[in-house]
Amino acid sequence: MKARLYEKYAKEVAPALKEKRKYTNVHQIPKMVKIVVNMGVSASLEKGAVEDAAKDLSLITGRKPAISKSRHSIAQFKLRENQAIGCRVTLRRDEMYEFFDRLVATALPRIRDFRGLSPRKFDGRGNYTFGVKEQLIFPEIDVDRVVKTRGMDITLVTTARTDEEARALLLQLGMPLRKPNVSAG
Repeated sequence: MKARLYEKYAKEVAPALKEKRKYTNVHQIPKMVKIVVNMGVSASLEKGAVEDAAKDLSLITGRKPAISKSRHSIAQFKLRENQAIGCRVTLRRDEMYEFFDRLVATALPRIRDFRGLSPRKFDGRGNYTFGVKEQLIFPEIDVDRVVKTRGMDITLVTTARTDEEARALLLQLGMPLRKPNVSAG
């Protein structure tokens, strides 16, 4: 069974974008390709920090995270080569749409004083990256079992060629983007 958000994309969002942007081919319509969730950890300070972060990330995404290791030794940061420094998960297809649906519907509204995400986080090629300061906004995380609050970066990768196409796609899918500030003067 397909994800609810994918069915919405196929039945409502794609035809609306095709009509609005006057695309001649269905392959020109932008779509989401993958979502990458990355959680960096300063493992030199705490023992077991990477394992705790990996456990939290697997609860949030439903997938086992890949452990990121350092490539070089940097003495000023007390970092050694091949030391675990974080974990990441790449979500595609149905898992991607399920995660995006949970992110937009339940997790982002739980952020304190949330007024929408910044519209300036596009990278120029149609991808959107934003940071979350704590993993406690996800309902899958048990607050009593959290050892330390950690932030994460979430990247939404699309096939859009420009930021404007990606913005239109994400707004149609329900992403809570703030209105850009218009300066008077």
